[in-house]
Amino acid sequence: MPGTVETLAAVELRGLTRRYGERVALAEVSVSLEAGQTLAVLGPNGAGKTTLLRLLATLLRPHSGIARVLGHALPDESWAVRGRIGLLGHEPLLYRELSARENLAFHAALHGVAAGAAERLLEAVGMARRADEPVRTLSRGMVQRVAVCRALLHDPELLLLDEPRANLDPAASELVEPLLGRSSGRTRVIVSHDPAGALAEADVVLGLVRGRVALLAPAAQVDGAALRELYR
Repeated sequence: MPGTVETLAAVELRGLTRRYGERVALAEVSVSLEAGQTLAVLGPNGAGKTTLLRLLATLLRPHSGIARVLGHALPDESWAVRGRIGLLGHEPLLYRELSARENLAFHAALHGVAAGAAERLLEAVGMARRADEPVRTLSRGMVQRVAVCRALLHDPELLLLDEPRANLDPAASELVEPLLGRSSGRTRVIVSHDPAGALAEADVVLGLVRGRVALLAPAAQVDGAALRELYR
């Protein structure tokens, strides 16, 4: 129609498949996510959730299917999206012998970000006073807070979050909520083992079982029965 503006999805997957040897980790996964929305990826252990996140982060290549992230085809245009993605996974991606401040300075230099951004984030997560201590001396919760800073340092458009509140106590969770939560306004893909919590902050729910789509629906249409069936 004249005057209609077509908006591209922030994440568009069609028939995405990934194997490890003969084992199929993801099989024919299709999902679409608009900019500013949150996708919750749920499912039992071994369902393919982390594999999906690593594919979106350009750390793995799909064996077949179509993957578009922020308007670019993966893996051919991975270079165009890496600097626009923030990944917070099981590994903090920090150098243990460096301090929190030194780690963030290193990542700031990689992304061409001013040092002031790191200081603001350290303050926001309550780590400014411990920022000069080696990461290896920090508690798991403190390391997670520094990892949050690292993931957000370059102001990414898309956040890929694998159990983002792991090891955080309630006070720390409250500190990172404005940065990682729905109020951040960012497009988010969240992998979680807390179905109820993830459902509460999602727009779309993708349930995986043995690499296949077992549930795909708007979050408002997903009830307890559907979640129980997913983990049955």
